[in-house]
Amino acid sequence: MALYEHVFLARQDITAQQVDGIVEQYKGLIEEHGGKVGRIENWGLKSLTYRIRKNRKAHYALMDIDAPAAAIHEMERQMRINEDILRYMTVKVEAHEEGPSAMMQKRDRDDRPRRDGGRDNRDRGDRGDRGDRGDRRPRS
Repeated sequence: MALYEHVFLARQDITAQQVDGIVEQYKGLIEEHGGKVGRIENWGLKSLTYRIRKNRKAHYALMDIDAPAAAIHEMERQMRINEDILRYMTVKVEAHEEGPSAMMQKRDRDDRPRRDGGRDNRDRGDRGDRGDRGDRRPRS
């Protein structure tokens, strides 16, 4: 059996419990076809970059799947039919990642590299001695 990572986006107007129900529905489908679902992460309601079917936000969910290709095809077929699913993507992987995904890792703002190269913004007004700047006549 092959390893897959599957992410889907559900409509913004359904509840988190309904999203969990959708995950359980597809988990049951995978298990019926001889596969198994490992890690399941609900990433919550997030803003979309652009509107999809008049939705500005969507519930994101990730599933790590170990299943035959036929199970994945059947799950994707049913997701195309489901009105609550806006988009989905399944990627075949060599191995599942251990621990939380990149979306679930809480990064502190202080850990991020600074965009200004490490300069302190408080000294922005003081640019130091500019020396002689020559003749400053207005252009005509």
